Amino acid sequence: MYAGRFYPIGYLRAVAELLAFHAAGVTEAGCDEAGRGCLAGPVTAAAVILPEGPFHPLLNDSKQLSEKARDTLRLYIEETAVSYAVASVLPAEIDEVNILNASFLAMHRALDALKLRPEHILADGNRFTPYPFVPHLCVVKGDAKYASIAAASVLAKTHRDEEMRRLHAEYPHYRWNENKGYPTAAPRRAIAEHGPCVHHRMSFALLPVAAEVKK
Repeated sequence: MYAGRFYPIGYLRAVAELLAFHAAGVTEAGCDEAGRGCLAGPVTAAAVILPEGPFHPLLNDSKQLSEKARDTLRLYIEETAVSYAVASVLPAEIDEVNILNASFLAMHRALDALKLRPEHILADGNRFTPYPFVPHLCVVKGDAKYASIAAASVLAKTHRDEEMRRLHAEYPHYRWNENKGYPTAAPRRAIAEHGPCVHHRMSFALLPVAAEVKK
């Protein structure tokens, strides 16, 4: 096995060249999640099997991209991927199994939904619950190293952001269209004022301990 380079001819990537695959000659899926540290909304994961390439020159870790670039890449990935799937785990399930296991569960659901079964899995991070009968490799900061994980990070992020904008229409005071449920000051002020709702993760510290005691 060897790792192949994945970049368009004549394109110099600013950060690093993404690798096309880890295991040569097999069907390989990249997996990543979005929303793990949020106070509200689902944790969403994607699994992506890419063609041999070259791929879109913007492709990178979704956290390094603008919203416009992510949206552009989402359309391109969904049109050109050999197979892709996106799946989520809702707050009630997160509270039941904990956020780490919920992240793995979302990845497994995305893998289950692929039209083509992978022969090898690249999972972002340092831990992953083994997927039945398919070997995997955990890659720390994998979304900045492998094209398939980067593509999965883009799909997970854009699909989750879309869902948070939809939830914002029902609960505008949390301003999820802006903060996407991440633990910034604005949503915590809204929780203090309005209380949590069904989309909040009740196993998380929604407010600082001092604020909860004062309330």
